[in-house]
Amino acid sequence: MINIEETGNLIIVAVIGEFTLDDFKQFEEQVLYKFHFNGEANLLLDWRDMVSYTVDVAWEEVRFMREHGNKINRVAVVTDSQWQVWSAWVSNLFTDSNLFTDADVVVFSSYDEAYAWAKV
Repeated sequence: MINIEETGNLIIVAVIGEFTLDDFKQFEEQVLYKFHFNGEANLLLDWRDMVSYTVDVAWEEVRFMREHGNKINRVAVVTDSQWQVWSAWVSNLFTDSNLFTDADVVVFSSYDEAYAWAKV
């Protein structure tokens, strides 16, 4: 399950439990709508309550970032989970090589710090 909020150019996505393909499609619609009217956005991904995600979500994330990653400036990931930190690190490898996106991806353990950084 996901909860999506918007404030200015920031889209906040909190994942609770398993992140499913239906959740991803909801996320994708919201972000594409934001791109349509604002041209770009920052993301705050709150993964503190995420238990897992399905393989199809991973593939959709890759597809989405290849198609739309140039419209994302900053991605803040809030988590204390080591596997999620590793996942964000791998994503950062792709951003550093400009393969998917030019966005800055930073992992935070503090929601408030992540929010302050992503809201810029």
